[in-house]
Amino acid sequence: MASTEQTAGEKRRAYDGPAFFSHGFRPFFFSAALFAGLVIPVWMAAFSHGYSIEPEGNALGWHGHEMVFGYVTAVIAGFVMTAIPNWTGRLPVMGMPLILLYLLWLAGRAAMFVGGNSLLVGIIDCLFLIVVAGLAWREVMAGKNWRNIPVCLLVGLLAVSNILDHAGDVLDLPYQFGLRMALAAITLLMMLIGGRVIPSFTTNWMKKQRMEAMPVPFGPYDKIALLVAVISLLGWVIDPEARAVGVGFLIAAMLHVIRLARWRGWYCIKDPLVLILHIAYLWIPVAFAIMGLAILRPDLLTSTHALHALTTGAIGQLTIAIMTRASLGHCGRELQASTGTVLIYLMVFVGAFLRVALPFTEINYALGMSIAGVIWAAGFLMFAVLYGPMLFVARR
Repeated sequence: MASTEQTAGEKRRAYDGPAFFSHGFRPFFFSAALFAGLVIPVWMAAFSHGYSIEPEGNALGWHGHEMVFGYVTAVIAGFVMTAIPNWTGRLPVMGMPLILLYLLWLAGRAAMFVGGNSLLVGIIDCLFLIVVAGLAWREVMAGKNWRNIPVCLLVGLLAVSNILDHAGDVLDLPYQFGLRMALAAITLLMMLIGGRVIPSFTTNWMKKQRMEAMPVPFGPYDKIALLVAVISLLGWVIDPEARAVGVGFLIAAMLHVIRLARWRGWYCIKDPLVLILHIAYLWIPVAFAIMGLAILRPDLLTSTHALHALTTGAIGQLTIAIMTRASLGHCGRELQASTGTVLIYLMVFVGAFLRVALPFTEINYALGMSIAGVIWAAGFLMFAVLYGPMLFVARR
């Protein structure tokens, strides 16, 4: 293994192509942030003025699909293509293979926006995740990195979800079945990866501060919390209105609040890069609670509130937290949040909070959605502006 790692390291150092394509996080984090920052205003304009967006002129369907299978999958690809070489000691996907993978993602975004033959659009859009899943499986199996097979399973499930999202009408699947499956897989991936990196980064920071209190290690409690969440999400995919699913989500919310508390995030208030990970994870039980109440008390909350707590809140906050930290670390920068980075976190948080809260006020729905959307999107555009320069140049 040592010789393999040395060979991979030598090949990585010998790479003399564009820095932007030297690691998966560079093109995919930058493009994901830029995409999120631009797609939201386009969607708001379509919603407010009735513009038609292909395929089939369904702007709402396009918005939901592209934020999940466009934005989120780009972040996941960037993360997986960067993390797996660290897990396995193998050479990362870089240079021309990475360029081709990136072009597949761009082709999917173009096909979904322009539209045309539904079969052709579906094939073009689905190829990206199929290739990402294939690469993940190849690298993990070749590196005998059995611990991360669950990551490969979830990325593969995402690829299947996209196929089902396109083929839903043909297969006579329930409404948004593929999209719910994708959100369930993404949530499980956040709980899995978050459960590793959050207590790990917290522990490292606490040790530097010479603190005695440490996060509670992964154990039986975490397994129970994850199992309840898995069962609840599976039930939600199959029958999103079942009362048993609502009860399951409320239990999962309680268990994951306790799980988060066991990581002692309040000790890290002086380090925004660590603290934001805890805040981001908190959105998961918040989303679970709203999802449960939306099922049990639809007179108080709706599935729209629940959906946006999960997407703009949990997914939006955790992905931006991972992108900022990973970009700083892998670009050789100091792991310290600048004022601009803190503003990014604030805008994404405030945008998500307003997206969930403003519908309860007397503000016009379209106006409230626009305010929340602009603030949220601005956070991602700021990431592209502030982090773009370091992503295009070689590591310091």
